[in-house]
Amino acid sequence: MEVILRNNLILIRTGFDTLKSLWMANFLNAHTQDMLFLPKAVLVFNNSALREKKEAFLKVLSEKYSQTQDFSSKFYLRSMMRYADKPIKIELVSHEEPQPVSVELFAHDDDTVVISLYAPNLWVISYLRSQLDLYITEVSSTSLVIDVSQMMAKARLERSLNKRHILHYQLQYRYNSEFMQRLYGNYAQFSFDAQEDEDEQFESILHYYTVLECPVGSSQDALKKSYKKLVKVYHPDRVHQENLDVVHHYTQKFQLLQEAYTALRIVS
Repeated sequence: MEVILRNNLILIRTGFDTLKSLWMANFLNAHTQDMLFLPKAVLVFNNSALREKKEAFLKVLSEKYSQTQDFSSKFYLRSMMRYADKPIKIELVSHEEPQPVSVELFAHDDDTVVISLYAPNLWVISYLRSQLDLYITEVSSTSLVIDVSQMMAKARLERSLNKRHILHYQLQYRYNSEFMQRLYGNYAQFSFDAQEDEDEQFESILHYYTVLECPVGSSQDALKKSYKKLVKVYHPDRVHQENLDVVHHYTQKFQLLQEAYTALRIVS
């Protein structure tokens, strides 16, 4: 483990064993609403209401790190406490292959979705809680119950499912046509290519709605309005004087918007 005190944050670089430790888990569980997941990292923002929990975490962190560096933990803790109001960035240092995690989605009824894991996983649950906390009605170490009675909640769920890599984990979402039909009343009206795998069809639909920044089942007018707005933002002509990487990014996004809009016009 490596701890670096920067001007704007505390950076912790560590392996997966530390991420699974109880003292780390307690800190993260308390800061569910203050977390931003990045590629192989998580950023925990400062929350003044949780000052005591953060100071307790920093005390343990100082003790653990001092033991590996063979210097006084009390002296290092005094230095670290000067950064107690700064965000904490935790970076995973690992060269292992991503570990797949199956996540089951079940629509209990039109307004309730149950998200289940086969085994407890702090990081996956923490990610889902950070994204869906406002709509969670029940939570355990392996499951979440989400109230999706509002369209905003469904849109939030769809955006959350679009992220597939959490630190060391590769998320594999599993659901079926019954899930889609219960959650979206008009989903059964969509027609697909019979030769295409059903799961892949569902994946594509969710992805295309996310690309167009619209909830699943949005009207043609809503899709068209969002499409027109986004193609203006990402048209390659807007950045033709920028470097090639920027132009390439805008071109790819522009093409994906066209693909998504065309696909949803066909299936709706």
